[in-house]
Amino acid sequence: MKLGTKGRYAVMAMVDLANSTVLDSKNGPVTLSDIADRQEISLSYLEQLFSKLRKNGLVKSIRGPGGGYMLARGADQLRISDIVMAVDEPIRATRCHPLSGSGCMPDGGRCVTHDLWQELSNHIYLFLNTVTLEDVCARRVLGSSGVLHTARRGEDKPTSIVAAE
Repeated sequence: MKLGTKGRYAVMAMVDLANSTVLDSKNGPVTLSDIADRQEISLSYLEQLFSKLRKNGLVKSIRGPGGGYMLARGADQLRISDIVMAVDEPIRATRCHPLSGSGCMPDGGRCVTHDLWQELSNHIYLFLNTVTLEDVCARRVLGSSGVLHTARRGEDKPTSIVAAE
């Protein structure tokens, strides 16, 4: 499963916005052009994403000179799943289209691995639903295991990593 650019860029931009307003102690709004420059994301693409984020109540816009965007709520109240879903990025590992009532097979049935991929989608959503924007900004996302599973074929041991503080 691969998260598309809408979801990834929306999260990157929201983290940048949170860092710009909270960590840098900037009290005013942040312009999309500043975020676009720092994150190397197209300004027109950011405008589309922030339109959806605003409509979903995650950011608020300030017009006029000195205007820009601010978080609509505290970073500790904004879940990553909300950001991804706000920009219409599906969180699913199946090939089936949600709410269509049919599966991914030519006859409309579900493939034999459908339940596996559906459960993976559920776990991804549940994980993203437990992580806040503040968690990402504070680099608290590694988890309690401290282990990154990158074992190759024939190797049993996962690679251990240490979280940067």
